Amino acid sequence: MKFSCEKETLLSLIGTASRAVTGKSAMPLLEGLLITAETDSLTMTGYDLSMGIRTTAEADIVEPGSIVLNAKLFYDIVRKLPQDVVYLETDDKLLTTIKCGRAVFNLVATEADEYPALAEVSADTGFSLPQSILKSMIAKTIFSVSDNESKPIHTGCLFELEANRLNVVAVDGYRLSVRRETVEGISGDMKFVVPGPSLREIERILTEEDGDVEIFPDRKNILFRIGGTTLITRLIDGEFLNYRAAIPSEFEYVVKADRHELITCIERVSLIVSEKLKNPVRFHFDGSYVQMSCITAVGKSYDECAFDGTINDLEIGFNNRYILDALRAAGDDTVKLQLKGSLNPIVISPLEGDKYTYLVLPVRLKAND
Repeated sequence: MKFSCEKETLLSLIGTASRAVTGKSAMPLLEGLLITAETDSLTMTGYDLSMGIRTTAEADIVEPGSIVLNAKLFYDIVRKLPQDVVYLETDDKLLTTIKCGRAVFNLVATEADEYPALAEVSADTGFSLPQSILKSMIAKTIFSVSDNESKPIHTGCLFELEANRLNVVAVDGYRLSVRRETVEGISGDMKFVVPGPSLREIERILTEEDGDVEIFPDRKNILFRIGGTTLITRLIDGEFLNYRAAIPSEFEYVVKADRHELITCIERVSLIVSEKLKNPVRFHFDGSYVQMSCITAVGKSYDECAFDGTINDLEIGFNNRYILDALRAAGDDTVKLQLKGSLNPIVISPLEGDKYTYLVLPVRLKAND
């Protein structure tokens, strides 16, 4: 194998494919990248047996071929090379020479034949949507994915397609996040659960620029095609929470609030909260103001924020981070707050439509909180 490629292009390929490479594995081969040179394209593949990333770019291919190199070492070498064209050549004994400027590295590669093949995914049924929309939908729900492996189904996001509507849902037992978008050109309903770690990698690969992402789910795996990059991952099997039943249909109070003011107020009161001092923030709704307070071992904090509407003497406690995550993800300047009682969840939604729903369960307050 013999090729040359601009350093930045090569570095981008290695960096993207390496996201699917395991750090330490009982199979050393999985710590490597499969490098394939053919015709006028260079392809890098990383695979940890549950998620695989394959990405391709143009390169000057002198002699086609395939090898496996340790991903971390290869990335570190290319990152430190001068800003120039990188030349890579492998002989028939797998001795690989990497040259750039005056720098030269000699490494021993591994046979590509031993590298495991990525899962095959049928492209018969699928859909596409703008990259920017999928990136936003993932970013605005992924924080609610559970990290509790005792219920694996909730360690991923539910994708639900129904009559030109895509719903993305995440739940962790304390909060629920739903994001909804209209997607044109979709026929048929489908639902599947994509693992959280895979979605985080997809979010990093997606861009805000024009261009679509193609999505092909099958029974066990799913394929995301983003430009010259393909990500394949296993789907999570199981019964996802009936999230519609979890969202209350009736509320005692429905008010409007300035999202930015709420966030600023909660952030101020939360300054005395830390990982070691996790007391909830007490919300006391009275009239058209919410008084926020918190007590931890380091002291007390207090602030208040006005809202549009009236709530009569309701006191409820929340984990500050869960409320902040939901408010930051909402995005609108003004949001609708829906409440029922001190032991019922708060629901944050837009003033018009149903583009998003964020539900946060309350924390039971003690007398000294």
